[in-house]
Amino acid sequence: MTKRILSCMQPTNKLQLGNYLGALVNYVKLQEEGAECLYGVVDLHAITVPQDPQILRQSTRETAAAYIAAGIDPKKSFIFTQSAVPAHAQLAWVLNCLTPMGWLNRMTQFKEKAGKKKDQASLGLYSYPVLMAADILLYQATHVPVGDDQKQHLELTRDIAISFNQHHAKREFFTIPEPFITGEATRVMSLRDGTQKMSKSAESDMTRINLTDDADMIAQKFKKAKTDAGMVPANAAEAQGRAEALNLIGIYAALSDTSKDAVMNEFGGKQFSDLKTALSDLAVAKLSPITSRMNELMDDTAELDKILKVGNDRANELAEPTLNGVMEIMGFWS
Repeated sequence: MTKRILSCMQPTNKLQLGNYLGALVNYVKLQEEGAECLYGVVDLHAITVPQDPQILRQSTRETAAAYIAAGIDPKKSFIFTQSAVPAHAQLAWVLNCLTPMGWLNRMTQFKEKAGKKKDQASLGLYSYPVLMAADILLYQATHVPVGDDQKQHLELTRDIAISFNQHHAKREFFTIPEPFITGEATRVMSLRDGTQKMSKSAESDMTRINLTDDADMIAQKFKKAKTDAGMVPANAAEAQGRAEALNLIGIYAALSDTSKDAVMNEFGGKQFSDLKTALSDLAVAKLSPITSRMNELMDDTAELDKILKVGNDRANELAEPTLNGVMEIMGFWS
C-alpha cells in the first residue's frame, strides 16, 4: 500500500520559526521520500475562535504561500484548503454522532484552551478533535506527522476508526493511521520565556520570529531575546536548567543542520551577544528566500489560487469515495 501522508496547519496569525523548523522542514523531506503527500490549510478549524473573514481569507492564502516558499512542490504534493472540500464537515458530523462524550472529555487541549471559561467556549472548540479525525480518515491517510501536543488527537482518530470499522462497516473500511516520527522534532521556544513554546498566537510579537519578518526585525528580536547572566554554556552540564540558553542553541543547531553539542563547542564560554549576532545572520540567510517567495506569491494571488484550485480538486477526488462509502454504510439517501 502506498504511504499517504496528511499534515495540516491552521491559517491563524502569521507562521513563525517554530512552524518552519518543527513542521515545514519535515514536510519538504517527506515529499522527497516518494510518499503521496497532502498538505492542508485547515480554515474550518480556525473558526473555533472569532475570525475576521477578510483576514482569514488572507491568512489562508499566506499559509499556502508559506508551504510553497518553504519547498513544497505543487507538482509533487497537493496543497488544499479544508473549506473547499465539503466532505470534511459532512464526515465530521457523522463521526460526532458516533463519538462518545467520554472520549472527548479526556482531551486535554480543550481544557487548556477553554480554561475557566469553558461554558463560554464554542461547541466547535470542544468537538475540534472529531473534525481533525475526519480530516485524516477522509483521505485514508496511512501516516500523520504529530508533535507532542497532537498525539492524543491521533489516538482518538484511531479509536474512532477502529470503532466504526467494527460496529458499522463490519470490515476494514477506514485506514488506521500511524503516527509518523521524523526524528527528534525541533521544539522552538519563546524568545522571551524559554519554558513556553514559540506561538503565532502569543500576545507579544517579540516572542517569535515570523516568516514575514525582514532582516532588521529578525536581528532586533534575537538581540532582545532573553538570556541569563552567564556565558554561553560549553556542554550539556553547563546548560542544565538554562532554558533560554538552550533555546537559542537549539535554534542555531536546527538552522545550521548540526548538533547542539557542536554549537556549544563553537560558542561555549563566549558572550551571548556573539551567539545572537551569528544566529541573526544565519536566520536571515535561511528565511530571506522564503520571505521573498511568500511575498511574490501574495503579490500574485492568481497564481496561488490556481495552485490551490488544483489541490482542492485532487482533495475532493480523493475524499469522494470515502464519504460515499460512509453514506452507504450509515443508510443515507444517495
